[in-house]
This record gives sequence, structure tokens and C-alpha cells, in this order.
Amino acid sequence: MSGKLAEKGEEDAQEKLKYYAGEQLTEAFTQEQFAEKWTEYLGRLNDRPNLKATLSKTPQIFDKHKLQLPIDNSVQLEEINKIKPDLVSWLRKELRNTSIELITDIVVQESGYKPYSENEKLAEMVKKNPNLALLKQRFNLDFGE
Repeated sequence: MSGKLAEKGEEDAQEKLKYYAGEQLTEAFTQEQFAEKWTEYLGRLNDRPNLKATLSKTPQIFDKHKLQLPIDNSVQLEEINKIKPDLVSWLRKELRNTSIELITDIVVQESGYKPYSENEKLAEMVKKNPNLALLKQRFNLDFGE
């Protein structure tokens, strides 16, 4: 019985290798077809919510077969690199295109000012709606400090 399992594992590995580096398939695919397969792969990651959240952004296709995936930090990059061979070979198999490449880029988010205290939050809200200052004054509202 364990011999059959070993053979099955070898066949899976050979199948993945075929789509990762072997036989050349070059079927064209659209952004919609790719997005459908990407969503299907995400469905397989229900037991790994952090990775699923990381991959929730659908990559953009450029140069017909390259996939650009923006990520936020190096931790996400490490998680993606762990599954990248499996993900890329699965996409190559499903979309029948062995030229598919997944390129990950860490996109630096500009961190703007974030108010933390109640006074800072109120000041930010008053900038958006000056009537809040009148409301606070008219009803003699104050923070319970």
C-alpha cells in the first residue's frame, strides 16, 4: 500500500515538474480566465487565512504571461515563496501555458498621519466637518478624562 502512495506522490511531482519546466504549452488566456483560476486557487487555502489574505489581490497580467502581484512586506514575500512553485505549476496546468511567471513586488505604503488620542481624532473629524466643533460647543461635550 505504501508503494502505491509513493508512486502517486512521484506522479504528482512529475506532473508538476512537467508544467513547471518541461513540455511547452502556450495557450493564450484573458484576465477574466486568469482571475477565475486565481479565485479557484484561493478556495484551496481556507486552512491558511493569512496566506489567503495575502493573495486576495489578483495580480495584473503584463507581457502576455507575466503576473505582477503587489505585496506589503517581506513576511508576505516569504509565505508566497513557500508556495510559489506549487501555485505557478498549478496555474500553468490550469491555463495550459508553461510561460507563466509570478513576480512579487513589495509596495511601500505611504503612512500618513494617524490620530490616536481623542483630541487628535476630533481635530481630524472637524477638518472634514466643521459643524462638529459647533455641536461639541453647543452641547458642552467633553471627553471623560
